[in-house]
Amino acid sequence: MGRRTRAMRLVLVIVFVALIGRLIAVQELSHQHYAALSTSELTQSVAVPAVRGGIYDRNGEVLAESVTRQTVVADPLLITNPASLADALSPVLGITTDKLRSEFTLHSGFVYLAHRVPDTVAAKVAALNLTGINLIPESQRVEPSGQLAAPVVGTVRYDGSGAAGLEFQYQSLLAGQAGTRSLLEGPNGVALPGSTNSDVSAHPGSGLELTIDESIQYVAEQALGAEIVASHSQSGIAVVMDVKTGDILAMANLTAPSGGSSGSTTAASGAGSTTSGPTLISQADTLPAGVREAPSNSAVTQVYEPGSVFKLVTFSAALAASIITPTTAIQVPAALPMGTYTFHDAEAHGTESLTATGILAQSSNIGTIKVAQSLGESRLLAQISNLGFGKPTGLRFPGESQGLVPGPSGWTGTSIGSTPIGQDDAVTAQQILDAYNAVANGGVFVAPRMVRGTVSPSGATTAAPLSPSHRVIDTATNAELVSMLEAVVSQGTGTSAAIDGYTVAGKTGTAQIPDPNHLGYITGAYVGSFAGFAPAESPVLSAVVVLDHPTPIYGGAVAAPVFSTIMAYALHHYGIPTTTAATTASSNSAIGTTGSVTVPAGAVTEGP
Repeated sequence: MGRRTRAMRLVLVIVFVALIGRLIAVQELSHQHYAALSTSELTQSVAVPAVRGGIYDRNGEVLAESVTRQTVVADPLLITNPASLADALSPVLGITTDKLRSEFTLHSGFVYLAHRVPDTVAAKVAALNLTGINLIPESQRVEPSGQLAAPVVGTVRYDGSGAAGLEFQYQSLLAGQAGTRSLLEGPNGVALPGSTNSDVSAHPGSGLELTIDESIQYVAEQALGAEIVASHSQSGIAVVMDVKTGDILAMANLTAPSGGSSGSTTAASGAGSTTSGPTLISQADTLPAGVREAPSNSAVTQVYEPGSVFKLVTFSAALAASIITPTTAIQVPAALPMGTYTFHDAEAHGTESLTATGILAQSSNIGTIKVAQSLGESRLLAQISNLGFGKPTGLRFPGESQGLVPGPSGWTGTSIGSTPIGQDDAVTAQQILDAYNAVANGGVFVAPRMVRGTVSPSGATTAAPLSPSHRVIDTATNAELVSMLEAVVSQGTGTSAAIDGYTVAGKTGTAQIPDPNHLGYITGAYVGSFAGFAPAESPVLSAVVVLDHPTPIYGGAVAAPVFSTIMAYALHHYGIPTTTAATTASSNSAIGTTGSVTVPAGAVTEGP
């Protein structure tokens, strides 16, 4: 027994010594390793989003900014009486008691009840002091001016990242740099009290100062919206530019969806909404009933056949090549057969003599085609490219189209007839304005610009680079072209674009809409437009207005008056002096006249 006892004691000593050795190894030699393993099982690294930079107009007015809102959350593991809690919270959040009770009985330590509630709702929730109900901060994108310029500004996703428009284009700049935070959690995923610490601080994003002038934008949307309603148009575009800098002062994109309703919507007063788009906190941009902001920035993303506003290309090239002068007389027949097609003017007439100015002022298709035939295909195509058609504008706006301009390989036997009058080509409204702005700028093409500068989190502004420019029309030719465009407004198809006290130059357009399913055009479907600038003798502002499916169809009847309204306000807004004396580019005898009878049925026409 003595030997067995001593052996057992020896074994126990050895075991205890081994245990002590193991404890020393774990606690003293390997404790850092095991502590790291333990922490890694409980620690979660979460991103701390940065405050998103704001978007402002050229005068510092807020178009979009991020604010902190409170989100209501629940910890069902701490809720002992779901029914009474639901009864207390339901009228505050605007959520049914059944839905709340369902949320409160989930086997989870964290449930969202209502995202980004109004401050008044958050205060009521806090005052109830309910066990298991908490408020956590979340960032919300808001638009103080309602949806003014919404297709341009764009939208953000639920997580706050840019989804469309400038919000998407400048995502990396606006978003800033997110931080990180380490969070200790229990096995059930519930955060452990007092375990949160910030590892890396978030850096706020920079803001954008746009070239947009909020007041010009507002007037543009109001005037365009009113005409969409009056002319029963499906949609409309209006863009205003600073002639010298290329700064876009307004870019309106509106639509009239069938069964449309008021153009503005407001954030719901209840807190149950979980929509991810910006919250509207003002109705400053209320639009006419049935008119809404377009789903995208159609001024740069949507192409259309421009019609007669495209005649600027033909006449600028012909003047530069000395094919014509403003007073060159041209015989204009009643019709012009070309292959299997016959071209007519919008108003039927017999053979007549018109000056080049008269052809442009009265928007004669046949006269324009005869000028183009003398000019030739290569010089016409060169001028199309020279004026920026078929090329990016330089805005780099998401989804922007550079247009569809057939090259020499895409020409047919009738292209010399259709292309000079704005058929077969597909362009954007911004490209049309860029070309007219070049004429307004003395023949110098200046790229459009939409961002004027960036705003640092501290408020410091850094100016964006000036827009590049290059000459596209020589000075003498450009002066002749301006005089011809003045005649369009003073005595031609664009008289509705006139503005009291100012001279205006520009061109109307009425373009047929191609049939997407068959060769040819949709019967009775047109796009009416007007592009021009003022004051004609010393241009400061240029603008384009486009209306889709208007009634009446003519650009001179629907688009020109909108141009006049917007431009008149903008000229006075910037204090541009009125014209001291009325100037007329051409006399009636220089313009010539056309007949006024109905266009023959089945004729291929192009309105003014």
